[in-house]
Amino acid sequence: MTDQGKINREGARPASLFERADNAFGLGPLGTGPALPPVPPIPAPPRRPAARQPQPQAQPQAQPTPTPEAPAPPVQPQPQAEAPRAVAFCGPTASIDRDHLRMNSLIVPEDPVSGLLEEFRIVKRELLADARAGDTPLARRILVCSPHPGEGKTYCAINLAIALAAERDLEVLLVDADVVKPNVTEHLGIEAGQRGLMDALADPAVAPESLVIRTDIPGLFVMPAGTANTLDAEYLASAHTGAVLDRLTEGAPNRILIFDTPPALAASPAAELAGHVGQALLVVRADETARAALEDAQQLLSACADIKLLLNATRYSPSGRRFGTYGARGK
Repeated sequence: MTDQGKINREGARPASLFERADNAFGLGPLGTGPALPPVPPIPAPPRRPAARQPQPQAQPQAQPTPTPEAPAPPVQPQPQAEAPRAVAFCGPTASIDRDHLRMNSLIVPEDPVSGLLEEFRIVKRELLADARAGDTPLARRILVCSPHPGEGKTYCAINLAIALAAERDLEVLLVDADVVKPNVTEHLGIEAGQRGLMDALADPAVAPESLVIRTDIPGLFVMPAGTANTLDAEYLASAHTGAVLDRLTEGAPNRILIFDTPPALAASPAAELAGHVGQALLVVRADETARAALEDAQQLLSACADIKLLLNATRYSPSGRRFGTYGARGK
């Protein structure tokens, strides 16, 4: 056992790795052997330029794969709005006294054709042509008026209504709108005092068609003036008047309304109703009605776009043709 081993056994520090290497390779005691040449430093490898990072190339945007278009759902037919149906006149019935018609020199449907009937045939043709050309409920409403009393407006209104009722498939409603002096029912021989136009205007709950009298003249119906009151003009000027007249004419292309109104220069109903009709027939008496009165009446009826002139009791015809004592021309 070497001394070194003794030292180790006696508790001395153990030899280091270098000491044992020196003993093994004979380089002598630590620090006494030849110095080893210094180890040259290892040169650092040359620096390479940093590699350029490839720029990310723009990727084309993926186009959505076209999908086959779904077939359009079948178009469902829209339900057609149901056309309004005409109300049926459902008031009381009355017989027209033919003798009463003859006594008042009115047209009697069953009598032979007279010059009077031929005159009103001419008048009604022009009115019907304009009513059918307009093809609206308004065009089928005709107001009959005069500037002054005594010029024959009620006489003309009744004869016109009877002449129109003779048309095939035509309903004619003669409305007595002269509340101050209602005499349509009296001229026709119908019982007076029945409810009529003013009752429908005063009470919205009243169905106007229930106040229309059905006569025994085919196609002729009559609505009396009704119960008079102090607010007649206000009722005629109200919006309810339009609703009542619309109910009587809507959905009825074969229905004509004739209004017998008070004289335009004597009372206001004619001017109020002028805005609810499409045609106005202004009756003037030949050789009696002044031009100023005619112009004033025409101005009062200006709410109606179509005013015609009916010359009553004329004794001449510009063409030389005569049917009776009536001539008509449009204005």
